[in-house]
Amino acid sequence: MVQSYGGTGDELRQRSVDASAKPLTTTDEGRKVDQLLDEHQTYEFGGPAGVTAMMVGFPMLMYYLWICLWFYDGKLVYPTSSEDIVPFLGRMWAHVRDDASPNAYAWKVYTGLVVYQLFLALVMPGYQQEGLPVPSLGYKTLMYNCNALYSLYATMLTAAALHYYHIFRLTEIIDNYGHIMSVAMIYGFAVSFGTYFITVATGNEIRMSGNLIYDVFMGACLNPRIGSVDLKMWAEVRIPWVIVFFLAVSGGCHQYEQYGYVTPNMAFMILATWLYLNACAKGEECIPQTWDMYHEKWGFMVIFWNFAGVPFTYVYSVVYMASHDPSNYQFSTPTYVVLFTILLTAYYIWDTSMSQKSRFKMQTQGITTFRNTFPQLPGGTLKKPEFIQTAHGNRLLISGWWRYSRKPNYVADWTMSFCWGAVIGSATIIPYFYSVFFITVLIHRCGRDFERCSIKYGKDWEHYCSIVKYKFIPGIY
Repeated sequence: MVQSYGGTGDELRQRSVDASAKPLTTTDEGRKVDQLLDEHQTYEFGGPAGVTAMMVGFPMLMYYLWICLWFYDGKLVYPTSSEDIVPFLGRMWAHVRDDASPNAYAWKVYTGLVVYQLFLALVMPGYQQEGLPVPSLGYKTLMYNCNALYSLYATMLTAAALHYYHIFRLTEIIDNYGHIMSVAMIYGFAVSFGTYFITVATGNEIRMSGNLIYDVFMGACLNPRIGSVDLKMWAEVRIPWVIVFFLAVSGGCHQYEQYGYVTPNMAFMILATWLYLNACAKGEECIPQTWDMYHEKWGFMVIFWNFAGVPFTYVYSVVYMASHDPSNYQFSTPTYVVLFTILLTAYYIWDTSMSQKSRFKMQTQGITTFRNTFPQLPGGTLKKPEFIQTAHGNRLLISGWWRYSRKPNYVADWTMSFCWGAVIGSATIIPYFYSVFFITVLIHRCGRDFERCSIKYGKDWEHYCSIVKYKFIPGIY
């Protein structure tokens, strides 16, 4: 059944939403499906062997790509012969041992960030946002204190003061990249295993397979909290994107101290990372409405990537620019105009599409007053959204950007990731790792999402797919 919050049409049944509207309730049929989805069904990611390979392989890959960027001019190095394999591994280890050891300085910097961000999350005032009903909690909704924006401003002011008074120079972040990355990896492993064992010990595990490594990778808990802080939402914003932004700022400071100016390429990365971080903070109240929060567990897959993977693999372009002369990646003025235009256009689509979906979900809960944070872009809230009412009880949005693509936010998000690599042109392919890895993740995630939606909504999902025909790019795919 297709419906809308207003408007007219033969196929559309009209329904308006106001503050007194009764929130949606899950039907008995929907509860049975939710119960099925909250049980371990099958192994993903190649099962225990696959996730073990990823847990071992990701850190090794991160070290390798950083070494190639920092010490080998961005070239992918490899043994020159079979006899060179052992010496090659020895050279790689020497770089890690000498330039990426988890030294005391790196522990102080990274731990200081984690503790400060957790402190801000606990004490800063925030916008109170109700999450979606959680099936495993008997469809109880959790409240989230969304104070990432105030925390972001406090962090920026603190960093500026520390830099200005020479207490902590921001250039030191990029200069100690390898050391801090190693500490971040240790945090990723420690938090993953620690969270798993605490969850099992307290009897709060859910959707378990029975295989230790696989369950550590996928996670055991759904809603880990310290006081009022939801750790899953906290780690999604406060750690990775804060580090990403300050790595870019550190690269800019490094250039300014070395050359007396900041290149347009580095300025691009500072803008791009700030846009992303600020968007996550200003729209934090939208995060509780996502699949990640009410279904995805908090395991190594998410934890390691938030603590180490995202901040230390997504800005390889900054690492390259901080260690190479600007002549290696200088563009013409028209090229810069095109690059900035693509970034800002993709950002607009990403920001407004995420806002449209999240605020639509809020509307279905009877929430009609939304948070007003900077910048609020036109088109972020749909006035009369059309939707498909499912037998499950949920509604599938078919308005705005979501009329033309099932994942318009993914397309825009990936476009931005490509720009983060393209900002250094063809100087090295390593900064393109983000976009290559990201599209692999997005395609896999879409497969998981669409499979679950097919189970959850049945014929209603088929109806939805007949209206929104394209997964990603309208008219293409």
